Amino acid sequence: MPQSKTIYQGKLARRLVNPIVFALISQGLPTLTAKAESEETAQPFLIQGSDHSDHIENVQTSSVLEHRTETIQATTPDLVESPTPSFFSIPVSEPSQEVFPVGINLERRNVLPSVFVRGLTDDTQAVDLSAWQVPVSEVFEALNITANPLEDGQLELISPALVTRVKPDSFTVDPELGRVMSVQEIETLLGVPVSFDMVEYALVLAPPWLNQRGRSRRQAEVPVIVDGLPTVAAPDFSVSAVRQRTTLSNGNRDRINTQGDLSATGTALGGSWYVRVNQADLTNSATWRLSEAQYLRQTDAADYVVGSQPTFWPGQGSGSYWGVTTVQRFGFEPTNPGSGGFSPQRRLQSDDVGRTIAGEAEPGTLVQLVAGLDNFIIDEVLVDSSGIYRFEAVSTTGSRYFQVFLYANGQLTAEPEIRDAEFLALPGQLSVGTSALVVSAGGRQANNEDFLGPFQEATGGVAYRWGATEDLTLGGGAVYDESLLGFGELFYQPANLPLRVAVSALAGDDGIDYNANLFYNPSPEFNLTLSSDELSQRFRANWRVGRGLSLRASGNTREDALSVGASVSLNSKDFYLSGSGDIDTNGNLRWSLNSRWDKLQLTHRGNELTTDTDLTYSFSRRPSVGHTAFLAYDTREINDNYENLLQAGWRYRSQERNARGLNLWQFDLGYGVGSQGSGIIAAASTTVIPGMALRASYEEISTLSEQTTFRVELSPTLSVQPTLTLSDTSPEDLRGEGSLLVKPFLDTNGNGVWDIGEQIHTEDLDLLVLLDNQNTNRFRPAITSEGLFIQTDPGVHRVDLDPAGYPLDWRPTQRAYAVEVAAGGHTVVTIPLTRSYAVAGVITDGENEPIAGATVEAVSPQGGIRPSSVTNRAGVFFLEGLSQGQYELLINGESAQPQQIEFDAESPAFQELNLSLAQRAAAR
Repeated sequence: MPQSKTIYQGKLARRLVNPIVFALISQGLPTLTAKAESEETAQPFLIQGSDHSDHIENVQTSSVLEHRTETIQATTPDLVESPTPSFFSIPVSEPSQEVFPVGINLERRNVLPSVFVRGLTDDTQAVDLSAWQVPVSEVFEALNITANPLEDGQLELISPALVTRVKPDSFTVDPELGRVMSVQEIETLLGVPVSFDMVEYALVLAPPWLNQRGRSRRQAEVPVIVDGLPTVAAPDFSVSAVRQRTTLSNGNRDRINTQGDLSATGTALGGSWYVRVNQADLTNSATWRLSEAQYLRQTDAADYVVGSQPTFWPGQGSGSYWGVTTVQRFGFEPTNPGSGGFSPQRRLQSDDVGRTIAGEAEPGTLVQLVAGLDNFIIDEVLVDSSGIYRFEAVSTTGSRYFQVFLYANGQLTAEPEIRDAEFLALPGQLSVGTSALVVSAGGRQANNEDFLGPFQEATGGVAYRWGATEDLTLGGGAVYDESLLGFGELFYQPANLPLRVAVSALAGDDGIDYNANLFYNPSPEFNLTLSSDELSQRFRANWRVGRGLSLRASGNTREDALSVGASVSLNSKDFYLSGSGDIDTNGNLRWSLNSRWDKLQLTHRGNELTTDTDLTYSFSRRPSVGHTAFLAYDTREINDNYENLLQAGWRYRSQERNARGLNLWQFDLGYGVGSQGSGIIAAASTTVIPGMALRASYEEISTLSEQTTFRVELSPTLSVQPTLTLSDTSPEDLRGEGSLLVKPFLDTNGNGVWDIGEQIHTEDLDLLVLLDNQNTNRFRPAITSEGLFIQTDPGVHRVDLDPAGYPLDWRPTQRAYAVEVAAGGHTVVTIPLTRSYAVAGVITDGENEPIAGATVEAVSPQGGIRPSSVTNRAGVFFLEGLSQGQYELLINGESAQPQQIEFDAESPAFQELNLSLAQRAAAR
């Protein structure tokens, strides 16, 4: 036996005799361990875990353990079965190898110091490592895998990079270790390579997602599985948010002007609706005008919009367009809709344009395709005798630059040849074979004095866009807008040239209206843009000469001017300087300067007519918050008159911000002296009340006038659904997106319905809830007294509950949901948390001997999940996650004695209960 193994087992024996508790079940679940009182006798003790740490109960057994200390060492870690439930009869393996303790490492870091496994070593190496058996619970704990039982009897395994489902009976039950999986199953089922380190005497797990740094392989996105989960539907109709913006200002003859803007949004038939009313005079409803009214439903396959909207073609007529439009997509998904209304150009763009990267290399060369920005290996190929390497359908989403690493003779230790492959996403381009159809019909609204003005002659169009080749996308159609027009478009991006071309045109009896753009990017240091339409031709070139220095040139035939300019920047620890200047052939000069030294900052901008200079000193380390002193000087040349204004004052911005990122408090106070006179200049704003924005300004002087002006703007936003309250979520935020409200509550009466007086659980909600297999913190949720608000894209999302966030002695009745989110509204996910009970004990036969490998089940008359446990050699079982009600207890499918156990509101969270088979008990 190696010395490291002897020392390890010696330390383990001293831990037992001391005694010190072994944590046998992962994630804070109750555990059992043993206290060795002598070499001849040992009595197991039940040690409550994090949910029941106030209880320590002695489990009465008779001759449970073998009378040898080494046997105690071998059996102690499995006095309680893994918490992973089972729903089938599980085969029990026959011991054919030794049981001994090892550690478990994640690469070099030890995560579990003492785990009993079944295997063999020859004192120099592991023998037949792939056949070693490791307790399932220990594997899950080491890899941070959560096992959720489903009603169809399967287990859903969730890890940082894996979501899969398995049948519980696929795991073997070892009479001493409980439920186990082989090293080969760890590698094939979980995708985790395993080795054994004889020096550390530990199993070494190397999950691919661990410590991804440098040029690592990009992991495939974890699939979001919602099949078989209970569904929470979005509301069919709702009013979600209403905002009334009111502005008061002084006008001529001291008259107070009152203006307003009313907007509202909600959900209807799976989409969103939005209205906005412009109130020129808030006190006179006859001046109100309906600015927008739109119904919008956007899915991956198609969009439908009714009401006011932009056209997919360049507008020809006057007035806003109202109509009905549909966009049908074939073979691709659009870009994220985001907040705001309908954008036909954006919804006709593909979220991902696949490109082919190919080249030549010597046969036997290993070629790796690497994302240039995040340095991930996307794919690799070994060049065959053809001398050609090819990467098909490379996703351009999220990556602009790619590099190809070529390793001669497949030697990864050699210095690779590096080739660049740059692809800029061209808006409007589609992957080869994909297409889109857009059809629109309606009319233009006349500009008049009515609330909803009359509509002029009919307007509409139809167009089809098609990815003809990998490089070329074509589009064509017809439009009627005051006259019949032909519509065409072209998007061209060759694979071997840093060139992109986008052209659209409308042709009719009056000629051609077109817009053409050419982008040339031969290197990251240089880019050229050429633009042309029926009015003018333009160009713009940028060249980054070196670090901190760039040159540029531009021209415009409409202004008949050529402009050249330069930009410079310097940066050090306490000093920053950037400046730019441009001059054109007409003698016009434009310049800017931005400099910072420690807490002092200077900003200066100017052109042939105006200059703006600001000098600020911040009293905090962050210039954007805290107290700031400022000095400003502005000039204006108007009608050959030179106007100027000098201001000095103080500014304060609070460090605290609201959910939209706005400062809760902001104040400006100063005094100005200029060509128009002198006076006080002040402004203040606050968002300290959620959903209530207040801004006010007062000026006794400006560069243009000596008239005193003031302006007060009040913008309350009401969230109507799910409850009427002030909210920072504006109607515009929900036009293209929706949100969900996760509302866990303590269901004290167990009826599954939130009743008045039942407490909403708001503690550690960011730990409790997972959205689409990801931590909710990345979605920037808002935790309120109502629960957890998360704004997200429309569609069906998966909501999981992480045991790490469960309140003490409470468990959800359902651990995962499929939640439908519709744009414009909130979907409420009400999650009842019921009291959680646990029971543990020993199963004995007619001779009062413990029964090993027996399956104990608790069956509820209402059906659903059947918690189960497999006894270890000591006959100990443990059942957890039991709710209020009566359960029938089964041992290997037969009735147990006692046959039933019942829990009510007065029952303790943990109970001890020894069982025996009813038939054998009757025989006695």
